[in-house]
Amino acid sequence: MNKAIGDRIDSEMDGLISDLQTMIRQPSVSAKKHGLVECANLISHIMQKAGITTEILNLECKENDIPPLVYGEVKSKVNPKGKTILFYNHYDVQPEDPIELWDFDPFSGNVIDNYIYGRGSSDDKGELITRIKAVESFLKTNGDVPCNIKFIVEGEEEVGSPHIEEYLTKYRQKFACDGIIWEFGYIDEKDRPIISLGMKGLLYVEIIAKGPARDAHSSLAVLIENPAWRLVQALNTMKDNAGKILIKDWYKEIREFTPNELSIIAKEPFDEQKFKREYGINKFVNNVTGIEVCSAFVGMPTCNIAGLFSGYVGEGAKTVLPSKSMAKIDFRLVPDMNPEKQLDRLQKHLKENGFGEDIEVNYIHGERAFRTPSTDPFVKQVEESANDIFGTAIISVSAAGTGPMYSFAKILNVPCISVGATYLYAKIHSPNEFARIDFLNKTTKCIVNIIEKFASSKQQDS
Repeated sequence: MNKAIGDRIDSEMDGLISDLQTMIRQPSVSAKKHGLVECANLISHIMQKAGITTEILNLECKENDIPPLVYGEVKSKVNPKGKTILFYNHYDVQPEDPIELWDFDPFSGNVIDNYIYGRGSSDDKGELITRIKAVESFLKTNGDVPCNIKFIVEGEEEVGSPHIEEYLTKYRQKFACDGIIWEFGYIDEKDRPIISLGMKGLLYVEIIAKGPARDAHSSLAVLIENPAWRLVQALNTMKDNAGKILIKDWYKEIREFTPNELSIIAKEPFDEQKFKREYGINKFVNNVTGIEVCSAFVGMPTCNIAGLFSGYVGEGAKTVLPSKSMAKIDFRLVPDMNPEKQLDRLQKHLKENGFGEDIEVNYIHGERAFRTPSTDPFVKQVEESANDIFGTAIISVSAAGTGPMYSFAKILNVPCISVGATYLYAKIHSPNEFARIDFLNKTTKCIVNIIEKFASSKQQDS
């Protein structure tokens, strides 16, 4: 990396922290449709201040409540016909609840020593600011960037990116690029960045069991079937104690790991004891260990109860027989699994097991999984860039979480790779989310490296 650019990043960290605090202090909770337009305008302003040309893009709809997308672009003067790298990020955040478990105002952006706290400090405003500041450092130091650069910053990632395919389709030519750096990347407990080559997919549903027309006195349980028991019984047919999903043909289309992917998984370090201590557990599902842990983490489907709601859950006693019961279920999917097909299998499974008219399945959202081939030249460029800054980087076949990577790869037809600044235990989606300032600094430099290596690869990879 150019020393002048590295020195500039070091000397201007106060500006990075200040801009990140400004982002955090603007709530932007997509689940509540709170502050999204205001945050999009704020992000656009910060990008313009950095020298990035921006547009606020919208989709037409009757309700006019689809969050805007922030598009940014910097065209290279020295290499205008060269490659284009695209940074995908999001400005929306998870709800701050439960507020009482925060040590600070969740939208304060409090800085204590090497930590900045607040919702979005890591996921995803902290990641976004590293990309913006990397580009700004080129423009301030050299007055130019070595390759063309684009940004897509959406406002619905935390609710499943329901409109990102419409944006990608509508603005396909505008978004055309040669490679995508995804919106996040973890750094492990030994300060090693984890470069993820894919993401799992998702099927998210609500399962509702219906009972009497209204809540009833619990003495009537001898006569009226309790929908909470019906729901528990239905859920119990879906997964066994070893974690295996029991729905017929659930695993039918799963893509097996390639030999090269298996080799990567075998080499991926995972501190099992540290992980267990962090989450207060003493064993993994089915007592897996060693390579089985990593294989499951990056490449096995899941069936998870995300929430259960029924009856009275307040303090003290209330003897009630509830009128309905609901469970929110998320299924993580792997490549070649189709969420629509899996939904159909779930519905058939419930009916075949006797759960008919009194059980309702509501589809919330779904996404397909994607993996960039480990042999793609872009992988080596990102790995070398991270090694230069962090010393050692880890390649992971896939992240365990979900994002719209499949849509980007399908429509733009380019490799997507995750690398970033998020500490593995940064409490994202939880109270007291934080970002480490030293990781923000290093990741900004890593992004600079990636841009330089990507630009210089135009001949060998074209």
